[in-house]
Amino acid sequence: MAALLGGVGRVGSVFTGRSELLLHWNRLSVNPSRRIRFLRRKPVAVLHPDGELETRVRTNKPAERNTQSSDHLNLKHNLKQNLHQKHGGVNTPAAPRTSAQPHQPSPDPGLKVQLGGLRYETARPGDKRLAKVASIAQSRVFREQQGKVLLEGRRLICDALAAGASPQTLFFSRVERLGELPLDRLGQASLVKVKFEDIKIWSDLSAPQGVIAIFSKPDASRLKFPRDLRLQTVPFFLICDTIKDPGNLGTILRCAAAAGCERVLLNKGCVDAWEPKVLRAAMGAHFRLPIFPGLDWNDILEHLPHPVTVHVADPTNQLMMRQAVPQSGDTGCEEYVESDSEDESEDEGLPLSVEPKPYHENWAQRSTALVIGGEAHGLSCEALELAEETRGHKLFVPMAPGVECLNSAMTASILLFEGRRQLMKLVQKSSRRPVRSATRR
Repeated sequence: MAALLGGVGRVGSVFTGRSELLLHWNRLSVNPSRRIRFLRRKPVAVLHPDGELETRVRTNKPAERNTQSSDHLNLKHNLKQNLHQKHGGVNTPAAPRTSAQPHQPSPDPGLKVQLGGLRYETARPGDKRLAKVASIAQSRVFREQQGKVLLEGRRLICDALAAGASPQTLFFSRVERLGELPLDRLGQASLVKVKFEDIKIWSDLSAPQGVIAIFSKPDASRLKFPRDLRLQTVPFFLICDTIKDPGNLGTILRCAAAAGCERVLLNKGCVDAWEPKVLRAAMGAHFRLPIFPGLDWNDILEHLPHPVTVHVADPTNQLMMRQAVPQSGDTGCEEYVESDSEDESEDEGLPLSVEPKPYHENWAQRSTALVIGGEAHGLSCEALELAEETRGHKLFVPMAPGVECLNSAMTASILLFEGRRQLMKLVQKSSRRPVRSATRR
């Protein structure tokens, strides 16, 4: 019996040890989970033995977090309000800030916005209006049929608006660019805000300014030119004869405006005056003096005053003129019939009696017209005949030996400013004569 009781006691002690070991193991199994929660900064108020209440508490935690965050924001806002009032701020009631603020949507593409009394619209994705207008407006056929021209850049658009040109559509990339233009003169135009990348695609400039405008093709007889510039004009008329290079024509127009020419006449053989390259080289000369393009020679005569002296200048013939200046008693007409141009001249073999003359001698004595020939074809027969009928000269610029002939733009600039100097000198002499006669009396 004693042995039996001893065995039972040993078994009980074994079970007691196992239970204590299990309890100790359970405690160890609970502690790691508590450490992990502590490291993750997720405090637990009560450990529930069943999972039902634990699940309910977890589902309510986001709501508690939002409530706590909103209470924290309200407390922070109230503290700022109290500090502002304590330092003498104005007590303006403000609504308490909440964590969930309503989202403000961005303006819808295509929505019209008002600026300075004008309304503009934002182009929607895939809008092809700029691409369509820009590609077509760069065609000479379209410009002549539709009567539209493309102007790019703030300065050129401002010059066109100041001269009274009629805008139809204006594309801009930023509202600041639109604010740089005279808004009071854009009332009849459609304003469209596009991306700068779209303007960069269709721009002819290396550094686009972010503004492109479509204008009705201006009529020189209806434009209003700057009054201070028109007061400095002299009776000088420029005629461009078959100038094909856009850069040369634009430079010639710019020089004509700077020299104070009365007007510029372009025959039908010239490049279009409203081509983008011509506009870029002219630097706004289209809106500083009258330019009449696409004229035949009968129309050119109608634009000239009577009487008038017409002089001609052929850039392709400068080399032969330098080597063969006529002597006394020799007209030298037969020396200047040939041309140095690659193409065969149309007036070759004609007995023309147009005397050559260096540009620095007196040749502008009254209303004067100057014909500048192109580099490819030289002067036309009509230009030489007109110079012969009006007793004009064939002007040339003496050059050092071994130098090629000047291009049409350089020749025109030299002759234009020399002609202005001679005409201004003539005007000054005529204005002094009445004063001298009055003093003698």
